[in-house]
Amino acid sequence: MLETLPHARPDGAVVSQLTAEQLPLANKFYRQHQRGMKASGDQQVWVIRDPAIIASLCLRQVEGGWWLTSLLVDPNARGRGTASALLQHVRQHHDGAIWLFCAPELEPLYSASGYRQNTCPPSALGDRLRRYQRTKSLIAMVNSSR
Repeated sequence: MLETLPHARPDGAVVSQLTAEQLPLANKFYRQHQRGMKASGDQQVWVIRDPAIIASLCLRQVEGGWWLTSLLVDPNARGRGTASALLQHVRQHHDGAIWLFCAPELEPLYSASGYRQNTCPPSALGDRLRRYQRTKSLIAMVNSSR
């Protein structure tokens, strides 16, 4: 992993990784948008602020890389490339594969950011995906480029 200092974007928004002490900020953002997501200490949490948090992404280290456990963009910031910018920034700061599970309708968003469908995630993620697929339509995707 590379240095994780805040990075100002051309639009004035700032991308940064939250410290453990700042995780409640991400959880407040999730609650504001009535999502069941929760940032925890075993994850890396990346956000875009403008000046408040407008997007949050959580990563958990897994065998062979990372698992993107959540990505949320404030509805008022959607359609402006916010999710793509956060995905690309995180990709630049991580070696190894980044896996995710998403609803099929989100595949174009992730494909545009370098992710591709993959039916063979690492075994721990594969087991989890099969459990999730019992109640949801999800696909596995991976981005292993740098």
